[in-house]
Amino acid sequence: MTFSLVVRDGKRFGVVVSSSSPAVAARVAHLRPGVGAAASQNVTDPVLGTRLLERLAEHGDAGRALAEVTAAEQDAANIEYRQLTVLGRTGPGHAFSGSRTLGTHASATADGAVAAGNMLAGEHIPRAMLDAWFATTGEVEERLLAAVRAAVEAGGEEGPVRSAGLAVVADAGWRVTDLRVDWADDPVGRLAELVGVWLPQRDDYVRRGLDPAAAPAYGVPGDL
Repeated sequence: MTFSLVVRDGKRFGVVVSSSSPAVAARVAHLRPGVGAAASQNVTDPVLGTRLLERLAEHGDAGRALAEVTAAEQDAANIEYRQLTVLGRTGPGHAFSGSRTLGTHASATADGAVAAGNMLAGEHIPRAMLDAWFATTGEVEERLLAAVRAAVEAGGEEGPVRSAGLAVVADAGWRVTDLRVDWADDPVGRLAELVGVWLPQRDDYVRRGLDPAAAPAYGVPGDL
């Protein structure tokens, strides 16, 4: 019920995701500055995203982190319901789809990116996301938005999507972008509107966190 893209661009990591389920980004998207990013989806266990990043922080090898997390889950057999992706500071992304991943499912990997999805209109959807990411220039957020739009235009899920989200970490120490549409008829279109509102102000809000004395005011009552 989900398709997602995890990317690296210099020191920035990003995730974009959309689904027919509500509030998908709250469960699927996992990022840690300076470490990497992951997605835990299908019959989702958000803890697995956290575990992937914990392992990645220990040794920096995304493929090894994925192997360790999936092996640790084998005894419970629940891993066969999961679809996972992970990306570190260097190298390609890695993906896992358990034998009980729902519907038509697929993944696609490249240096600095990995896409995956389930209950898809076709196995071409993850590759469409990667192609759009690499073909688009601009801010990470704009490129991620182009990728999720490409997925929808290529057919997306078998049914309509209802939620979407986009998050980015850099070297500030937190998610410099964290935008979510938890339920809407056109969540990707609404997400595009949010990106348009947020991007012109993003760096100012980062500056407020890092250097409040130099941060701009916004002209609202009580804002000095």
